[in-house]
This record gives sequence, structure tokens and C-alpha cells, in this order.
Amino acid sequence: MRIAINCRSFLKKQYTGIGRYSYHLVKSLSEIDGKNEYQLYARKGVFSFNKKTPRFPAKNFTSRVDWFGRGIAKQLKNIDLCHFPSPGPLEAPDGAKIIVTVHDVIFKAFPQGHTMVTIDAGERQFEQIRKQSAKIICCSDNTACDLKKYFQIPDEKIARIYPGVDKGIFNRIAKEEEATAERVLAQKGVKQPFILSVGTIEPRKNLINSIHAFHALRAKKDFSGKLVVIGMDGWLHDDLVNLIETLRLKKDIIFLGYLTDAELRYFYNKAEVFIFPSFYEGFGFPIIEAFCCGAPVVTSDISSCPEIAGDAALTVDPNSPQDIAGAIGRIVSDRDLRETLREKGSKRAEDFDFRKTAEETLKVYEEVYGL
Repeated sequence: MRIAINCRSFLKKQYTGIGRYSYHLVKSLSEIDGKNEYQLYARKGVFSFNKKTPRFPAKNFTSRVDWFGRGIAKQLKNIDLCHFPSPGPLEAPDGAKIIVTVHDVIFKAFPQGHTMVTIDAGERQFEQIRKQSAKIICCSDNTACDLKKYFQIPDEKIARIYPGVDKGIFNRIAKEEEATAERVLAQKGVKQPFILSVGTIEPRKNLINSIHAFHALRAKKDFSGKLVVIGMDGWLHDDLVNLIETLRLKKDIIFLGYLTDAELRYFYNKAEVFIFPSFYEGFGFPIIEAFCCGAPVVTSDISSCPEIAGDAALTVDPNSPQDIAGAIGRIVSDRDLRETLREKGSKRAEDFDFRKTAEETLKVYEEVYGL
């Protein structure tokens, strides 16, 4: 097979969940498949210094850089399958069958996080996916259900394949790393104990109710540490600033912005509790990252969060700050519960492995090709 993969989601140095999925999928495919030919499409301007060309050591994986924006259909020839690891314009070389990975259906399931313009664009995009794709890979059963619910995609056109987590980065720190971890925290102005939140700052991530829950804990003197928020600015940031000032929490909440994975690992390891009460997730990478690093997790009881967490986290109603605060309080006050959640989290994380993701994706390629 001659397989093209659009690498646009991990060309920049900073990328979030979809970029991680795409990069590690390609990396893992390069480690398990030495038989098929892969062409990695990268659209870059001549002066796009913030983008890097994807390179992998396997000889059957070659980069095809589109310097002048010709498009994947004109840049690549003689392709059997074209995989888009994230939705986008589904242009493909003549004769190539299209496979798309759909990570979520946020604009339908959580429309209050979108404008009419982005909702209309999403509708057009998913209509194209419905008509043109030979197979749709979903990252969770929840997303697969959403596709069937909102777009009437038949079961036979959907493959649910869980992403993995880079366990070479996200893992528990060794004793000899303790000093380094404490130094990194100190450089960021953070002391233990702290509650950790990770994710782009936008309404869907439910940071407002997390802050209300944090305030309730402090008011009852159930927790005296800080709330540390890691993630790039999205939107509705002004509402958060006003809430923090109203609740007089400015000195108690630390916003760190984007961190490297290496830095993020130390925060997961040192957190008293990791909270992720999101209103909607297609998958929820931070849940598994926290599990790998030994952080006790509180997450939502809706969307894909309970599916991914299994019995390894405390699940809460994301609309209830009291419910969120209660779960955090239980973990903070109960050492045995913390240890139980850590053990269950480590076990649950074993179910998410990128080699398995790549193996199952390769089976989809073979099915669509007709092997």
C-alpha cells in the first residue's frame, strides 16, 4: 500500500492533544510497519520557521513538503489511501480512498462554546466527511455515538481506536529526580500542596466551576494550598479574571500558560489532586497523563470522561461546584483513597498504548485497501 498522512496537526513546536495523537501515531506506525510506503504531507511556507518537517528514521517513511500551497492532491501521486488524523479539507489524489480520524463533535454536543460561523463550518466539514470518507476512526465510544446521533453515520463505517499516551515522558519520577522536580516547581512559583488543572482555557473545560469548588474548599478550610492552572489561553479569559477578583483568590490561583511535556510531568507527579471536570471531551488525554504520573484524578461523569477514566477516578457532576469540591476534599483528607486511586490509575493507563493504536489503525488501512 502507498499511504499518505496529512501531518498538519504536529508541524508546529507547540501542539495539544490532536497533535500528540497524530505525531505518536505516525511514529508508532514507523516502528511496526516496514512493508508499506508512507508519504508524510507537510504544507509549509518558505518562511514558515515556526514549523518543522516531520522526519522518522524508517526508510519507507518520507516527507513531502508542499512549499507553495499546491495542496495534497497535486503534491502527491500514486496514493492508495489518504489518512487525515484530524478533520480538515478532504482533498486527496485521484483514486485514493480517504480515512479520517474524528476526535470529537464539540460544535454539536457543546454548541455554546462556538459561534454560528464555526457551527456552520463544522456542519459543512462533517457533511464532507460523511460523504467522502471510506472509514472514520473515532478516539472513543462517546465520539462514535455522537457521530451516529448527529450525522447518522452507520456502524460499519466507524472504527473506535483509543489513542495512547507517551509513557516515555508521562511516568512517575524516580527518587533521584525529586530535587529537579522541586526546582522546576520553585522556578514557576509553586509550592506543595496544590490542586492541578490542565487544558486550554475555554468554557468547555469548566474552569469557572473548578474555581468555585476551590473557593468552597478554602472557605471551609479543607485545603490551604494553591490551584495551579496549566494551558494555553483560549477565550472567556476576562470572565475568569473577574471571578477570581470577586472571590479574592488572586494570590491563590497560579496560571502558568503552556508548559513543555517534561515540565508538565513534574506537576502531575507533585499534584495533590488533578481535576478535569470538563463539559465535553472527545477523549481526554490529561486524564491518562495524570494516571501515568500517579496523580489522583477527579473528572466529569459525562461525555467521554467516565469511559476513559473507568473506575480509576472519582467522577462528578461538572455543573455542581459542590460535587467537585466534595470529591477533591475526599481525596485530600483520605490517604488510603489517594493511594487506591494512584494504583488504579496506573493500571488503567496500561490500556492506552500507541503501539496498539498503530496496530489497529494499520488493520483499518488493510480493510479499506481490501487486503
